[in-house]
Amino acid sequence: MKKIAVFFGISLIIAACGGGADKDTKATTDPYAVKPAESSTGNPSYDPNRGVGKFTKVEVGASLDAAMAANGEKTYGVKCSSCHKLTEEKLVGPGWKGVTSRRAAEWIMNFATNTDEMLNKDPQAQAQLEICLVRMPNQNLTDDDARALYEFMRKNDGVK
Repeated sequence: MKKIAVFFGISLIIAACGGGADKDTKATTDPYAVKPAESSTGNPSYDPNRGVGKFTKVEVGASLDAAMAANGEKTYGVKCSSCHKLTEEKLVGPGWKGVTSRRAAEWIMNFATNTDEMLNKDPQAQAQLEICLVRMPNQNLTDDDARALYEFMRKNDGVK
């Protein structure tokens, strides 16, 4: 009986420590490389321009919707301004200047409304997290809030 217990204990220790083969692989893998879509999200239909979430096609006009941008500015003042500046300067989160030229509307709106999934599955969101070091909290934005915020971001980026 003692031999079985010793054998079981040694087997458990070996299993817990792993074989060490993964350690060599991890050391040579570039942590910043964007992985193929299927391995990074588990979803073969993942589009890095859209991110992870329900927004797959956002209609954006050539000119600014001033009323929507005004609503977005109010939301920014209440929920976003404590962590994001309207310049390129990082506060807690990244500055918003130029964000609409760097990211698609779908990606921004998915990040704003589906923050946790984006941070868990989207390589671009994960790279941003490595820079900021703080997870963006879920602000419980509605779809309309997210769209208004995007329009405010466009206004901030000079769209008229």
